[in-house]
Amino acid sequence: QSYCHRLQHDMYFLTSTSRLNEQVVDKIVLQLNRVYPQILTNEEAEKFRNPKASLHTRLSDLLKHLQKKGDRHCQEFYRALQINAEQLFNDLPSRKILKTPDPTEIDTDKEQYMLNDRGPVFFLACFSMAAGLALFWYCCNSETQVIGRARRILGFSPIIIGRHVRNICMLYLEDMSRN
Repeated sequence: QSYCHRLQHDMYFLTSTSRLNEQVVDKIVLQLNRVYPQILTNEEAEKFRNPKASLHTRLSDLLKHLQKKGDRHCQEFYRALQINAEQLFNDLPSRKILKTPDPTEIDTDKEQYMLNDRGPVFFLACFSMAAGLALFWYCCNSETQVIGRARRILGFSPIIIGRHVRNICMLYLEDMSRN
């Protein structure tokens, strides 16, 4: 969305009563007058800082003027607004639309939490199980030369794991020893 469209969308919000005070509008106009490249000429800046006109009229005229000038001018207005009135800048309707998350986008913070919600004990249990299975596969592989003591030690390790796993491991070891 271009800055001109965003400014058009935010115009009512910005010009409503007591959103911007006179000092903040003057700071924004001065910044737009002094920034490189110069957004407002000296005559334009004096026109938008004229204390004889109401604040609402000056601000409305400024926003319309910036929209006529183009996207770069509107972008510089948003930058000046962010510098001089950050809370108001964060409350803009167009900013709220930009902050709305895309339903197809992955929220990395939430995804990180979802992956790490089980804690270190779960990680250690999974790692131990994977290491144990790798050792078991290595020791019971007929292509590798393993000392007989390692098979005996491995035969007793499933006792810690549980009855069902122990039975499966022992059957596998017995089958391997017959071959």
